[in-house]
Amino acid sequence: MSSNLNRPAVTGAVPNAGPTFARGLGLFDCVMVVVGVMIGSGIFIVSADMARQIGSAGWLLVAWAFAGVLTVAGALSYGELAAMMPRAGGMYIFLREAFSPLWGFLYGWTLCTVIQTGTIAAVAIAFARFSGVLFPRISEDNYLIHPIHISSGYAFSLSTAQLLAIAMIVILTWTNSRGLEYGKIVQNVFTVAKTGALLALIVLGLTVGLNLDVVRQNFSHAWTAVGVTPVASGLSAVTAFGLFAAICVAQTGSLFSADSWHDITFTAGEVKDPKKNLPRALGIGTIIVIVLYLLANVAYLVVLPLSAIQHAPSDRVATAMLQRIFPVAGAALMAAAIMVSTIGTINALTLAGARAYYAMARHGLFFPAAARLNRARVPAHALLIQGIWAAFLVLPRTFDPVTREYGNLYSNLLNYVISAALIFYILTIAGIFRLRIVRPNAERPYRAVGYPWLPVVYIVGAGAILAMLFTYRASTTWPGLVIVLLGIPVYGVLSRSASLREVRDAESSPESA
Repeated sequence: MSSNLNRPAVTGAVPNAGPTFARGLGLFDCVMVVVGVMIGSGIFIVSADMARQIGSAGWLLVAWAFAGVLTVAGALSYGELAAMMPRAGGMYIFLREAFSPLWGFLYGWTLCTVIQTGTIAAVAIAFARFSGVLFPRISEDNYLIHPIHISSGYAFSLSTAQLLAIAMIVILTWTNSRGLEYGKIVQNVFTVAKTGALLALIVLGLTVGLNLDVVRQNFSHAWTAVGVTPVASGLSAVTAFGLFAAICVAQTGSLFSADSWHDITFTAGEVKDPKKNLPRALGIGTIIVIVLYLLANVAYLVVLPLSAIQHAPSDRVATAMLQRIFPVAGAALMAAAIMVSTIGTINALTLAGARAYYAMARHGLFFPAAARLNRARVPAHALLIQGIWAAFLVLPRTFDPVTREYGNLYSNLLNYVISAALIFYILTIAGIFRLRIVRPNAERPYRAVGYPWLPVVYIVGAGAILAMLFTYRASTTWPGLVIVLLGIPVYGVLSRSASLREVRDAESSPESA
């Protein structure tokens, strides 16, 4: 198998006959994808856990600013690769070209099995949960099929919430299979709506909800940690190193609430003037979201005491804030806003992810049908495969025999691959340096802003977070590496099959006869 791991890129695995992508995404559309895929439900929830780990208003904002610097630094750096290789596939293509087909495949494998599909499942369930605020019959405890246990810790079930989540995945998969124009319209409408909702939340918090007593309480001792959850035994944010560790570990909330900004690069084959519009969209989109995220946290801190943020019911900080402003209608307003937000996120994830699998299939490293476009000039089979797996991930449940409570399998999987995803991001940024060395004369319509320092900032910052996660969150980081490594034998089999198929095609061609 070792010979397969270093095999050159398989070319011509799938013939180029048939429809080609339509370049229908302009700059505005691209920015809407970046913003839409980043703003989900995380910004309304994760500040509670971050506040418990960090324990102070000032350092909470620093943690979000840290996430913002890394996100924007990553986006501005990725722009060079996106402009240099404006082809469908995004990070799969970047890793493949900068290092080897194996690294590209391992990312694509993890993307398909967990990262993209698991996130689609998670956001779809979030949509269903908040729908339950408005429609109480929609609940994860209202079963159509009661949990069927397959082991002491795992079960399958179908609740009304799970059914609604699956229905949303099916609808948006179907919509995107109808053509790029349909997916684009859905994306633009819901991204504008969700951005407006988040902006309205911020304005309400900074005006109607502003409480001077809360401001004094939160910011009179803005840098003193109180009510903290230890990072590990004997280590918490009350010491300098503990604070550093807490901020790094807390990035599993902030950094990944701002995740998936690079998904627009998966759709490069459908972007108008991609060499200009992709870098611009990455920069504009991430800056918009990071500014909104920082302002949202300021709004939380001028309306709610830090202790109320730390102990918000079900971690729903934004809901607690709106209920403080509108005691009767606050929960319903927030639920409606999050429902709008999650629809836009699911659509963006669905639209973008299928293009990565299409690129993999073109190299013989995914289901062959995924390499074809339908008459609407979109990868319908790739969309279907992604939708089926994402819908399936909604069904498995985890079970705690002690508390007798059910969780969701995709939540565990996503926790496992957070560190693995960071590794791929760091490798991709490092790919900029490698390609500058091995391909110095390649066309680079856009060069990374602040090179080499800004890419180094990302690598060092993300590396520090990784070190803290592997040290203090080992149970949720090492399993992620196992998921990635499971892709190695799969790559060996697929690359060998693709090479044999290429040889057979060459031998049966008229030229060989």
